[in-house]
Amino acid sequence: MTHAPLIAIIDDDESLRLATSSLLRSMGYRIEHFACAEFFFDSGDTLRFACVIADIQMPGMSGIDLTHTLIAADDKAKVILMTARTEQDIHAHARASGAMSLLQKPFEAQILLNCVEMALAVQDLD
Repeated sequence: MTHAPLIAIIDDDESLRLATSSLLRSMGYRIEHFACAEFFFDSGDTLRFACVIADIQMPGMSGIDLTHTLIAADDKAKVILMTARTEQDIHAHARASGAMSLLQKPFEAQILLNCVEMALAVQDLD
């Protein structure tokens, strides 16, 4: 029996973190969530996650820096970034980070699900 993919959700906004976790669990994914990038990295082997969903702006390490760190450790890391910020330079840095997708908050649930499915499909092809 294969396990459902494990997804990390990293966001300092607890309500969004829990809502996103609930949505993805309802779709059959296994979820671990973290309030910041540092807690994520302290959790152990980050390579166990099939996909990471992270906010860009958090206390401590940003989602963009998290993406750089993950991809430096594993060039096949799948990261989806999200932000409420609208500045074009932040969006440009996010796109250049190696993240697979950038979601503008608030976003529709189906858009997030599509991004996760796309990330996991790319992983299945690797």
